[in-house]
This record gives sequence, C-alpha cells and structure tokens, in this order.
Amino acid sequence: MSNWQVQKAERNRRSFARLARSLPAIFPPVVLARALGRPFIPPTPRLAIESYWGAHPIRADRLARALAGRTGSPKGWTWRISDSPKSGLSATFRMPPTPYREPAHSLGPGYLLRLRPARLQAWMAQGSAERRSKQNAMWHCACVIAWRFWNTPNSEAGLLRRLQGRRCGQTGGRLSNDAVVDHRVALFLVWRDHRHEAWPKLLSYWGLPNLQVINREAHVAKCAVEARYRVSDETSGKFI
Repeated sequence: MSNWQVQKAERNRRSFARLARSLPAIFPPVVLARALGRPFIPPTPRLAIESYWGAHPIRADRLARALAGRTGSPKGWTWRISDSPKSGLSATFRMPPTPYREPAHSLGPGYLLRLRPARLQAWMAQGSAERRSKQNAMWHCACVIAWRFWNTPNSEAGLLRRLQGRRCGQTGGRLSNDAVVDHRVALFLVWRDHRHEAWPKLLSYWGLPNLQVINREAHVAKCAVEARYRVSDETSGKFI
C-alpha cells in the first residue's frame, strides 16, 4: 500500500470509530450504508445525513415540500418581497418564499424538533458534540439541499435530463447538449397570478413539478413569448 492509502485507511478507521460513538438509537439505515460506502467515511451523523441528501436532491425537494404541507402557512401570511435584509422577506420574486424566517412568524430556535415526529427527527440526528447546534436548528438537512435545488436547478440538469428520458419537455424531441433547465410556469407569472396561494403550494413552482429541461431553441422561443407578456403587464400596471 502507498502512503496515501495507509493515511486514507487510518482516517477512515478514526472516522468510523467517531461515527459509531455518536450514532443515536434511531438512525436511518440507508444513510449509514451510504456513509460506510463513501471513499472517506463522514465522522459524524450530521455529515452522513448531509452527504445522503446532497446525493438525492429530488427526494429532498419532495420531503421539504411535504414538511411544508404539514406545517402549513402562518395565519394571515401572504407572499411579499422586500429589499430590507431585516424583514426576513425574499429580495426578489425569483426566490422561494420563506414565511417562518419573517420576524412576525418565526417559531424560534429548535422548532424543527418540536414539530417533527420521532421518525423524522432521526434524519436530524447529531452527536453529543453537536447537541447545541441541534437545539438551535432552524432548517432540516433536506430543506437546505432543497433550497439549493430550488435556487440553482441547473446544477442538477443531468439528473432532470434522466428523469425526462432525455426528451425535451417542450417539443418532445431529443435533448441536445445545450439544453437548459426551465420553469414551466415562469416565476414572474407565479408572482403575478399565484402570490396569494398557500405557502406549500407556492413551493411547487420552484420544485420538480414546475421544472423541465428543454432545448435552447425552444427556450429562446418560450422566453420571447414570456417577455411580450411581461412588457404588456408592466405597461398596463398588472405586474407590481
């Protein structure tokens, strides 16, 4: 064995020992199996869970939207945007709404632990050294990955291409190498026509139900039509 292989084996031995000491009584076996199969074993349950969800963004998207459905929208909440960083509001309609980050609707540190059943709490499991950060947790690990997916869906273009059978979502033709990820319902139309819908429903416009991979030519044509709609709306005062 080379020196690098020896160092890797020793590092994995220490990481496995640390992970074994930190594992809670309930821990998802699929996460553990993936962690032990990694080239470098994650040394803590939190890192193991983050690694799992990072490899499964579509599952994270579905779980995050399902958890939003369980929690529901705050009473009296409507989607708004603001330039003020202290407001807790998104700065643009292109970002998903996050009502529980707003001061008026905040549930406080650790609310994930209070709202989620024990089976879901296992997916947030952390070792004793990380217990303080666990008690202050505001986001589920899957929600973090889902947030990244919603804001940068092009980073998962390869996965979305496979889910569509490598067929253009607009024309049905074979996807070309320059295909791009697109929102079926443009986000400016979501802001214009759907802003008063419940929060869990709104999230679906950023998630998998509203995403498609289309060829660049189809994307250019779709954007041209949407641009005409938006100019018309801005001229008439509808888009505010």
